[in-house]
This record gives sequence, C-alpha cells and structure tokens, in this order.
Amino acid sequence: MSTTLYQAAACLLFAALLASCSATSSTGVGPLAVQRVLAKDFGRLADGRQAQLYVLRNARGTEAHVTDFGATLVSMRVPDRTGSVTDVVLGFDDVGGYKGDTNQYFGCTTGRVANRIALGRFELDGEQYELATNNEPNHLHGGVIGLGQRLWAAAPSNASSAITFTYQSPDGEEGYPGNLRVSITYSLTENDELILDYRAETDAATPVNLTHHSYFNLAGAGAPTVLDHELTIKADRFTPTDDTLIPTGAVESVEGTPLDFRKTTTIGARIASLDDTPSTGYDHNYAVRDKALATTFEAVIGAGPVAVLKDPASGRSLELYSDQPGLQLYSGNFLDGQAGKGGVVYPRRSAVCLETQGFPDAINQPRFPNTILRPGETYRQLTVHRFRAD
Repeated sequence: MSTTLYQAAACLLFAALLASCSATSSTGVGPLAVQRVLAKDFGRLADGRQAQLYVLRNARGTEAHVTDFGATLVSMRVPDRTGSVTDVVLGFDDVGGYKGDTNQYFGCTTGRVANRIALGRFELDGEQYELATNNEPNHLHGGVIGLGQRLWAAAPSNASSAITFTYQSPDGEEGYPGNLRVSITYSLTENDELILDYRAETDAATPVNLTHHSYFNLAGAGAPTVLDHELTIKADRFTPTDDTLIPTGAVESVEGTPLDFRKTTTIGARIASLDDTPSTGYDHNYAVRDKALATTFEAVIGAGPVAVLKDPASGRSLELYSDQPGLQLYSGNFLDGQAGKGGVVYPRRSAVCLETQGFPDAINQPRFPNTILRPGETYRQLTVHRFRAD
C-alpha cells in the first residue's frame, strides 16, 4: 500500500537514521528507526490468538499506543503547557477489557458502517439486506461483532512512526454484501499529529462508512468531567433525528440551538437542555461540508480544522482535520463508572468523541452524501489529530 504524502516525508526524514540503526522489534519485523515502533503482548483472545500492542513515538516524547484488536488507539500520551505528559484517551489495560461488556467502542475503528442504520435494513441494487439490530431498533457501528471487535493483521513501518492494520471482511459478515479489504495506517509525526489514513476495496457493492471512536479528555483519561472543555465546531448545519436517533433526512441550521459551537463554548454550557431528549446529551451529526474533500494531507489541512477541543487548565488542545462530510459529537452520556486503565473510573460525561464520517443512515437517505463503495473503486478517508499545548 502506498503511504500518504506526509508518511513519505517522514520516511525521508529518518532515512539517515536507518543506516546506523540495528535495533529489531520484538515481532521480528526488522530494523526500526531509533525504535520508533515497539511491540509487546496485549493478551490472548478466547480462541488463543495473541493480540499485540504497538507503541509509536516521536522525538518530542509524544506516544500513541495502538493494538491490532479492532485497530484501536489504546493510549495517546501528549504534553501539557509545562511539558508534563499525560494519556488523554479512555481505554483498557489489555485485550480482555476491549472484549468485555463495559467497552463502549473505546478507541476502535468502527464499521463497516459507523453510526446507525435504520431498523438494520437497506436496499442496494434491488436486493434487500438485513443487519443486526444491536442498538434497538437500529443497527449501530457495524453490528454485534463489527470491525472494532476483530483481530487485524499488523505491518509496522521500518522507516517512521507508523503502522498499518489490515482486515479482510468476508461476504455476508454481519449481513453486509461483498468481500471487503480494509486498512488503516496510524502515523505519528514530529509535530504531534496522529494521522489516520483509511482505505477499502470490495468485489461487490456495499455501504462503507468508517470512523475512529476515541473518547478524549485532555485533562487526562479518568479526569472527572469533560464539560469544562472548550469546543469549536466549524459547521452551520446538523442532521436532526427521530426518537431513535435516526436522521429525518433534513439538514437544518444550528442557529439558536444548543448544537451551535461556531463560537467557542464549553461542552457543559447548554448540555442540560438536552438531558430529556432522546440523545440525553450531545449525540449529533454535524454537516461540516456537502461532500468529501480530496483525500490528501494538503487538502485536509488546507481546509482548516472541522473542530477544536481545548482544556483550559492544562493548555492542551486538539485540532481535528478531516476530508469527511460529517462529524458526530458524542458527550459520553452512557459512560457509567466502569473501570479503565489502571483501575481508573470513567464517570458519565468524562470524555467526548469527535467522529469524522459520512452521515448516519446515508444508505437509506438518498439526499445524503454517498457511502456506497463499488468494485473498482477505492474508499479513502484521512483524519488528522493535531495536539498542541499553550
């Protein structure tokens, strides 16, 4: 698989280091540039297969820990304004936690179709398809065992802080048509950018809408609330939903609603007005653009961030860039005190998800941007998480 333009630049940057570096990873994949990618055991699945945890690091001390189970971001360690490094994403200490009942899609790659499909049904090219209704009465995040619950093949880079996960989803898996080959490359740059480069190909028409589902708290994973974080979303419109959180098909203005984050506002400023609504807080899709951008690093960065999240106390901020038309804001409304990494408890609304994706239920909404992938086409998506501290 070809690398992104940014990965190619990283390869050139570290080429000189490779000649003198003879370190070898624990997976035997060969020399690594100043140990930019490390690997260690992350626990066994019930069928005996071993999951691995991979550590991507840069010269600044920033680290991204990712596992081949669900192509999941387990930990993101970034500095605050004083240089103190803290993990800012929720998760578990080993694969057992990610297989457990308290895992709410922490950090995983969700699909084949992220978000909801109404009643778990869709029609494609004259054929009717039935999917699991694992979020009654709808289908959510790819089904009972979606991509976030599969063991992916891993290929760490020998030249930069990057790793590619690949999964072959067979025809009929979770009810979806076509054999789908999907990959995601995680790259950590020297500018504290975590780049997610998704690709997929199919041998039969199928809906594809992938997203990354990390729960962020920039004060540190396990901090008691995210309601004090400041949020900006560069969107004038959103897609209203029915009582089961399925879009009605309309695209409406955020003007005068609690969903208006065009000006920087704390997440908690207006959330109480949503307590008695079906979403019980923020769980809404924003129309950040009418269609996907060209999938290049330059195009995505040049368009500006779709969202900016900041913790005023630590000074940490997250700028989120994406080529996708949609952004799902979820305020951790169903976190319920489950124990995560190190036994730390994750209370309700102690983290926020910012999920770049196509619109929910697009397969059933002809006015929404297309999410159907056909043979001969390549699904592309690029998302950049740029971390800062000031």
